[in-house]
Amino acid sequence: MCGRYAASRRPEELQGIFGIEKWEPEETLAPDWNVAPTKEVYAVLERPVKDAPMPRPVRQLRRLRWGLVPSWSKTPEGAARMINARAETVHEKPSFRRPFASRRCILPADGYYEWVTGSDERQLEEQGRKKRTRKQPYFVTPADGSVMALAGVYEFWRDPTLPPDHPLAWWATCSVITTEAETTPLGVAPAEGPATLADIHPRMPLMLTPDRWDAWLDPARTDPDDLRGLLTPPPAGLMRAYPVATAVSSVRNNGPELLAELAAPEESTLF
Repeated sequence: MCGRYAASRRPEELQGIFGIEKWEPEETLAPDWNVAPTKEVYAVLERPVKDAPMPRPVRQLRRLRWGLVPSWSKTPEGAARMINARAETVHEKPSFRRPFASRRCILPADGYYEWVTGSDERQLEEQGRKKRTRKQPYFVTPADGSVMALAGVYEFWRDPTLPPDHPLAWWATCSVITTEAETTPLGVAPAEGPATLADIHPRMPLMLTPDRWDAWLDPARTDPDDLRGLLTPPPAGLMRAYPVATAVSSVRNNGPELLAELAAPEESTLF
């Protein structure tokens, strides 16, 4: 699962990393260390530029709303539930199969957050002595400090309640593709706590290594069987995970301090 992530890189930096040809400065987003569903996020994608003399695909940095609204949907109300698409079924699910075939993107991130419930806390809940377990958040990020390129799909939705020329008549939305979490050791593991990503959560967002960026973004590639070959997880050992303060659990909190590594989990009985 990917339910929250951090994205603090500036457009100028992303432009160099991804070879972006077009982005509009007025669409610049502020750095966000607590990206939650329905927020606007940066996406790297390739589409022809409207009214261009040669209608070739151009690599662009665009703003999308996180939480995909299918083009056939009557309302956008379910967007917050459509933040993830499973790699195993993205090619066949009605909401995702068309975007997967022709509208794929990369969502740049510093890393993502995931929450772990400690064994003692789970036991208390099972005994009925605690109504809600406390969870320790971890931040998962590339061990080498590089950008985390999350595989995504995007879609356009037309709001039927607004006139065609209204600036909000069209929504551009996206989902993060997830896959089974790695069971191999982390590249850098915390001193105490999870040793693998699967110890944190059974799912993880699919990270694309640079050798797959061009193929993933190429709108000319539309064969589902061909595209599914791009959904294999990256090589093991590329990630690190470390505990962060529970302040990240509230979407009201936002700032670089959310990424500060704790010396140990806030709950010493987590593992």
